[in-house]
Amino acid sequence: MLSCLEHMYHDLGLVKDFNINPITLKRWLLCIHDNYRNNPFHNFRHCFCVTQMMYSMIYLCSLQEKLTQVDILILMTAAVCHDLDHPGYNNTYQINARTELAVRYNDISPLENHHCAVAFQIFSLPDCNIFSNFDPEAFKQIRQGTITLILATDMARHGEILDSFRQKVDSFDFTNEEHVTCLKMVLIKCCDISNEVRPMEVAEPWVDCLLEEYFMQSDREKSEGLPVAPFMDREKVTKPTAQIGFIKFVLIPMFETVMKLFPQLEEVMVQPLRESRDRYEELKQIDDAMNEVQKKKSENLTMGGKKK
Repeated sequence: MLSCLEHMYHDLGLVKDFNINPITLKRWLLCIHDNYRNNPFHNFRHCFCVTQMMYSMIYLCSLQEKLTQVDILILMTAAVCHDLDHPGYNNTYQINARTELAVRYNDISPLENHHCAVAFQIFSLPDCNIFSNFDPEAFKQIRQGTITLILATDMARHGEILDSFRQKVDSFDFTNEEHVTCLKMVLIKCCDISNEVRPMEVAEPWVDCLLEEYFMQSDREKSEGLPVAPFMDREKVTKPTAQIGFIKFVLIPMFETVMKLFPQLEEVMVQPLRESRDRYEELKQIDDAMNEVQKKKSENLTMGGKKK
């Protein structure tokens, strides 16, 4: 995964165009790897998948013809850094448990603020600073752009960011900085939650990983007497119920909106999402039917017991 990420930076021309020291790039990626925790879901493999999806979208949408190389550098770097040092418990937990992170960031996107801070702590190490050849103004632009994108991955802001993009998409202007920033925010959001775009045999194990992380959190919330989100409760969630709503109401509407700007996404990304939705709906019907059979069985047993 490390050598693939390295290849992406070379292949997109970022190493050459920005005079990045190839050894520094290697060291930076190693340091990034060491600063992801071994969570079931939010780990280095997730960081890799998100960045690889970004790389794919850059090619698929011919973004290098429409955006500057600085934009491409920001998109890739934000993807690499977007979940650094994720503790495996989400913002809601941080805020309800009044953790040190929630206190430090005043309950405002505590995790995303932390991911940004860790990213720039790493860049402050001379051996890992891939931006060391940038002048202060250029570095400021990269820093601001990267922070904006990482903060956009807070799902609490999903509606606000998507609505803002919807208002721009029909008259989108690639020379308008505000339009481009909004597009970049939506792109990193797409990549961050893009597992269901991938083939089923790749996507499904990720659902198991996510549910494992959710259940760990809800178990902890129960033991600490904190509120528990229904979609995280192991007693209430099944894989189909977890996925159907998310695919129907979050993924498909977002990818379909981006598709207005890049129609080539339909076949490669939107169609797989629709197929995934249909598959989970079929699974849910099977689950429901099985549950109905079980229910009838236990009712018959109870009735049988009463007759005796």
